[in-house]
Amino acid sequence: MNNSRGLAWETGELVAAVPKGHLADGALDTLDRAGFDTAEVRSNQRRQFFSESRIMTMRPSDVVKYVEAGVVDIGIAGKDVIEEYADAVYELLDLEFGGCRMVLATLEGEVDPVQDALQRLGSARIATKFPRTALAWSERSAQPIELVELKGSVELAPVAGLADGIIDLVDTGKTLEENHLVVRNEIAPSTARLICNQISYLRKSEQISSLLALLEPDSSSNG
Repeated sequence: MNNSRGLAWETGELVAAVPKGHLADGALDTLDRAGFDTAEVRSNQRRQFFSESRIMTMRPSDVVKYVEAGVVDIGIAGKDVIEEYADAVYELLDLEFGGCRMVLATLEGEVDPVQDALQRLGSARIATKFPRTALAWSERSAQPIELVELKGSVELAPVAGLADGIIDLVDTGKTLEENHLVVRNEIAPSTARLICNQISYLRKSEQISSLLALLEPDSSSNG
């Protein structure tokens, strides 16, 4: 991938991508602390590129692609999105908001349908929107799976018999509960992270160092 092209190279200042959705407010608060002016972004939910503010807004999964391609220098994305979609970005900082969990869940009951399928059939059907994450978990845990890749809600899959279990991102767990699903395995925690284009990290090192100094906790406050 050519990661040295795009809008990031039209200015000596950093260009940022932020996700829409549940991380949006925290991401904009982070950019405020870093010296960006986010007022226009906050007041217009439909526009996606704010040239004067040097900010682009987009789907969470697109943030890592824009950062990788060098269209923007930096981005804010959940660790789950980075693990699933990123191939070559630098992860600079855990921003410690937007906490959630990647989990394996199945229908409630004493018998774990995934383990039951593994024992009977040698593999289990797992529905997910995160195929790379699911396959990585399968390899780490030595539990063979058959992927059922879905684009929308995955909670219906075990209820309808399409899958033995799901691998999905969970916040409060209320959606799982409403669909009579329970967590069988917590795969990984996820929080919002600051990521950077690899070439930007070299070419704009001073700007990135200054940004990190504004965002990292003040070491003097630790005693």
